[in-house]
Amino acid sequence: MEKEILEHGFNFNRRRFLSSMSLGLGSVALGSLLMPDLFKSGGADDSLAPGIPHFAPKAKRVIYLFQNGAPSQQELFDYKPKLREMFGQEIPPSVRGTQRLTGMTANQASFPLVGSFTNFQQYGQSRAWVSDLLPYTSKIVDDLCIIRSMYTEAINHDPALTFLQTGSQQGNRPSMGSWLSYGLGNENKNLPNFTVLLSRGVGNGQGVYSKLWSNGFLDSVHQGVQFSKGEDPVLYLRDPEGMDRKERRDMLDQISELNEISYKEFGDPEITTKVKQYEMAYRMQTAVPEVMDLSKESDDIIKLYGPDCLVPGTYAANCLLARKLSENGVRFVQLYHQGWDQHGNLPFEITKQAMDVDQASAALVTDLKQRGLLDETLVIWGGEFGRTSYTQGKLTPENYGRDHHPRCFTIWMAGGGIKPGIVYGETDELGYNIAKDPVHVHDFQATVLHQLGLNHEKLTFKHLGRRYRLTDISGKVVPGIIS
Repeated sequence: MEKEILEHGFNFNRRRFLSSMSLGLGSVALGSLLMPDLFKSGGADDSLAPGIPHFAPKAKRVIYLFQNGAPSQQELFDYKPKLREMFGQEIPPSVRGTQRLTGMTANQASFPLVGSFTNFQQYGQSRAWVSDLLPYTSKIVDDLCIIRSMYTEAINHDPALTFLQTGSQQGNRPSMGSWLSYGLGNENKNLPNFTVLLSRGVGNGQGVYSKLWSNGFLDSVHQGVQFSKGEDPVLYLRDPEGMDRKERRDMLDQISELNEISYKEFGDPEITTKVKQYEMAYRMQTAVPEVMDLSKESDDIIKLYGPDCLVPGTYAANCLLARKLSENGVRFVQLYHQGWDQHGNLPFEITKQAMDVDQASAALVTDLKQRGLLDETLVIWGGEFGRTSYTQGKLTPENYGRDHHPRCFTIWMAGGGIKPGIVYGETDELGYNIAKDPVHVHDFQATVLHQLGLNHEKLTFKHLGRRYRLTDISGKVVPGIIS
């Protein structure tokens, strides 16, 4: 029985559970202990019973502040004074090695080093180095675990972004949020398990695509639900014109009856999934407007996040909305902030990007902490790869750009049982290679699942004859960052 639960991902309804066991009193007792909601009445809601973690979780939810386009670690978190000393000098072949180049720098005859245009200082008891571009983040360093030794296998945006979100460089795989929805089930039956929020900065905006929040081969009920900044935050949620709530309820009941007939005839699980989606949309009609309402937020909260938090679609507004969604039980809230792809004009563009995200990112951590929610909420900040220590294109004392760099980059994590106030991993003195404690993308994903009580090797789904998982065939939990 335990094996079958793990293989089917905890989305066990009453019918499947009872058909998989003998119906003796011992089985009924075991069922009530393992799944308290198992024997509740209510057809379409049976499959929404909470999942069963593999072990006691340290976090209940994730808020992922994805900085799309790859922020330059040299300008934000990875202080490298040696780069300033060697301004304009060619990167040593012993450092550069045989790493392949992107098409944007492959034809460069020279690869001159360039240090950050901005200054760094040490902050907090951790004495972490943080750029002057991030004055708000510098105030919360003792709540952060800054990982300077992330690395990936992809050198271009789309495969690197897809890899971080789904564990594969190709599309059509379930995203991290979908895996968590599949593995853990709902906390709030009136809101989706997995929501997506988009914002755009001033720089070159690499696109984001719905495949990044796809359910892949999992049931479509696990797909991320995108919230927009318009009048209707979730499209097609309103009742059709001329239809009241009772008529809507009657229509859904009749559709459910027809779908039940179809399911008995064809046995396609997507039929019952559609019923769940209809029911979720019906419940969201009340829940979503309440979550989106900022009128009850205090002046102190508005001041904490900054005035942009009242402007729908901004990064600050999405951070505040992420807190509201998370505290209302949404398992995985995914933000994408575009504009970090600074191949040129980096000093100007990264300054504006940092201003976009600094205050609101720090405010989110502070807000969760003062509400007593940070311990159970894992907050992640970072992009898909790093930036080169050498310049792309023309180098002047005032201006330069940086190309893609998969060998090392920086992210930070906070809350959810992650060690606060530490810097994990190191890069070499030129910030080009990892010198200590490397963390691969699959290691990062394994650790995120671990914090939510899931063993990344056991959270699997059989598809086309193979058992798939978020971390593919590799990945290990990083004990050095766990409290």
